Amino acid sequence: MKRIGILTGGGDVPGLNAAIKSFVWRMADDGHEIVGLRRGWASLLNIVPEKDADNSDWITPLNRLNTRAIDRSGGTVLHTSRINPSLCRPEQVPARLESEKGSPDARGRFDLTRAALRTIEFLKLDALVALGGDGTLSFARRLAESNVPLVAIPKTMDNDVYGTDYCVGFSTAVTRSVMFINDLRTSAGSHERFLIVELFGRYSGETCLLASYLAGADRAVIAEVPFDIERLHEMLERDKRDNPSKYAVVAVSEGARLIGGHTIETGKADSVGNRRLGGIGSVLADFIEKRSNENVIYQRLAYLMRSGAPDSLDQLVANNFGGMAADLIRRGETGRMVGVVDGRYAALPIEISGQGNKRVDVARFYDSQNYRPTIVNVMGMPMFLH
Repeated sequence: MKRIGILTGGGDVPGLNAAIKSFVWRMADDGHEIVGLRRGWASLLNIVPEKDADNSDWITPLNRLNTRAIDRSGGTVLHTSRINPSLCRPEQVPARLESEKGSPDARGRFDLTRAALRTIEFLKLDALVALGGDGTLSFARRLAESNVPLVAIPKTMDNDVYGTDYCVGFSTAVTRSVMFINDLRTSAGSHERFLIVELFGRYSGETCLLASYLAGADRAVIAEVPFDIERLHEMLERDKRDNPSKYAVVAVSEGARLIGGHTIETGKADSVGNRRLGGIGSVLADFIEKRSNENVIYQRLAYLMRSGAPDSLDQLVANNFGGMAADLIRRGETGRMVGVVDGRYAALPIEISGQGNKRVDVARFYDSQNYRPTIVNVMGMPMFLH
């Protein structure tokens, strides 16, 4: 019998619970013990590695009974955090670890990897499963380098984990975006206004690109391509004028920026230096209102894209990813990341997730002059266009 730990890190997405359930049920069938680690990598720093310590706030047993219905809802029953033990801000260091945090790096971060490894040893884990995006998987790679048997499951609604065509959460994010864009058309058409919908997407504009393509938005501004705000306004004026209902729709990635400008960020930086994004749609709305002397409907979808239950595709992929992770561990094939390559399920070396940046193929799928998707000639291409 093996004792396996499982955790979720980073932003929540629909489908995490489905993957957890699938993994637990597959492993439980063989009599293995599953330990849920709560709040992502933060658990490895906050669990006290002493025999009589009460760690119930950070550890929960998982079995068929208590995971029976979790796949019917979104989010993660294990909770989550954005803590990376190798890049801890001072306020993230537990008091009991103050004496061993050492010297900070150039950004004032502390490396507590050794403390995390001690916790894994204390828990007597034979293997670990980590569900997450780039941030979570960066520490997963660090653990794998330290010979921790580990399997990763990629999740992010931006679909930007390198090495896999698909990440859990992506389909639901696109589905919700399309639904809300189309719903908002009723107000835009009724009042004959410009409609600006801002979508999540820090570095990758894939969600915006596909949502715009499927919703038939007039224009799409993706994170990869800086835009000319005056030219975009002129295009939208023309779109509005040519539309029999006299409105125009543009979808904007939150990571988009003006030519010569910067992404709009607010708040404190997280462990890897990222601050909260959002507001480029407001900049565009203010510009259009001043130039056209018309009211603009500006809507940030934000957490609406990642809340609630997964759609059918995310449920399917999450179920299969969870089952694949279990199968890999049962065969002793660790140091792997499950994924989809050219439309087929695959197990990849976990190192591949850190070997590049996954972005929209602008030359192939985006018209940078007219700010529109150009998804044509797809014959023979994988379903997710990678």
